[in-house]
Amino acid sequence: MASSTAVSPSSAPVLAALTRVLAQILTRSNISKSLGVYILYLLIKYRNTAFGVRPRSDITGPWSVPLLGNIYQFAILPRNQILQRQVQTHERFGKVFTMTAPGVGRFINISSPDDIDHMLRINFWAYEKGPFLKNKLKPLVGEGIFGADGQHWKWQRKLASHIFNVKAFRNYTSNVFCEEGDLVLNYLGTKADSGEVVDLQELFYKYTLDSFGEIAFGQSFGCLSKPGDEVPFAAAFDRLNHALSERLVSPISGLKEWMHGTAKQVDRDVEIVNKFAYDVIRKRRQETDRKDRKDLMQLFMDTEGEDGEPLSDDMLKDTLNNFILAGRDTTAQALSWMFYLLHRSSADHSMIKKLMEETDRELQGGHPTYESTKLQKYAESCFYEALRLYPSVPKNFKTCIEDDVLPSGVKVYKGEKIGWSSWAMGRDEDIWGPDAKQYKPERWLSGEKPSPAKFVAFHLGPRTCLGQNFATIEAITLMSMMVQKFTFELVEPDLEPAYYPSLTLPMQHGLPVRVKRRTDITV
Repeated sequence: MASSTAVSPSSAPVLAALTRVLAQILTRSNISKSLGVYILYLLIKYRNTAFGVRPRSDITGPWSVPLLGNIYQFAILPRNQILQRQVQTHERFGKVFTMTAPGVGRFINISSPDDIDHMLRINFWAYEKGPFLKNKLKPLVGEGIFGADGQHWKWQRKLASHIFNVKAFRNYTSNVFCEEGDLVLNYLGTKADSGEVVDLQELFYKYTLDSFGEIAFGQSFGCLSKPGDEVPFAAAFDRLNHALSERLVSPISGLKEWMHGTAKQVDRDVEIVNKFAYDVIRKRRQETDRKDRKDLMQLFMDTEGEDGEPLSDDMLKDTLNNFILAGRDTTAQALSWMFYLLHRSSADHSMIKKLMEETDRELQGGHPTYESTKLQKYAESCFYEALRLYPSVPKNFKTCIEDDVLPSGVKVYKGEKIGWSSWAMGRDEDIWGPDAKQYKPERWLSGEKPSPAKFVAFHLGPRTCLGQNFATIEAITLMSMMVQKFTFELVEPDLEPAYYPSLTLPMQHGLPVRVKRRTDITV
């Protein structure tokens, strides 16, 4: 791998100017000379890295400024192009590149499936979420499972796994998913008759939020009862998601929030989100028959914490917020990107035809069931192929807690952060072949499914997403109900939707479509 010891062309003028200033200082007093020597030492030592970050000449990466590292890329470049830049940077520097920034430290970005498998599965305990990520996301995830490490994570993971089982899936599909899906169909029917435009992403958000509310704590948010109205909780949740994403990647996020006056909005959104959770908890505690409940909320309320005591309201609140993040955003966004890919102007029209034919054949005009979703292999392929190109968690990172060496030979030192981009990996021709950037559901039907080290949309190893089957069944259920009754046309079929910078991958302006009732139904 190319060395990064040489001064990059972009940083050379800056270093030359500083050297001229130092030359003038060195002609003055001994104190000035000493100070100048020290500054010169720092400029040389940190010529390709941020101040305080261990210099490394064995890994290369984008140009950097002495003492400031890659602060320009972290803090200044547009956030809504970060994923495309990761693809371009990997194409330029290969499977590994590095960046640094003050207050952030060193990021080592990897895209080799072998390195990913090593970090997330084989040497799992050497990499943690770490205090940096936990502190940045604390306003939303608190002590919940997404920011947890070690035994605290293991305890939550084991407990939550009890609700994700086949028996529960059958119940979700036949009851909650289909009942909420009928509300979606009623709404689409009114829009088809009126000719009004529908934002599918917003509709999917309402569906997944109501469904998860019923399943997790026995309380619908009521989003689909008035689909055109804004849900204050959901709006606050989205704003908070975006703000914390900015804090996670930008060393100057605090300055930006101060300049734009958004810090107070973050505090207000935290209050809205937490108030909702506390209200749910209080209501449940007041129910006389709550012990008969079998949902996620009751599961946590009936258990003891690691200290042997019942869980506090704060811990229950964190649990709710973490699972709402997983249960609402990811599936809704994946459905949105899938409908875009199937209906854009460049799409192969045979794909939606195959999806409709499979749906008609398996459902015979009825509601989806757990068994029918397992038979709808083409629908599953459409969903997974959308996740390959537009993963709901498009980038992630962990912190190394003990020195390690990746299979590629790259050393990772304690305290360094190691990141990966599912978005970039999904477009890597070395992983997926020359058609990597094409949307081809058939690639999932041509033998064994790709290894989790290649398809990391649901993570890998001990932290593999508990809700993978949940999300797949939920998505297939709703898409089947929709294509069974309606056809869809994108308002802007030639335009790829921009994504909104966030912890997940929402479309910035939604997915506007026109809806028509199907006239070719033969069953």
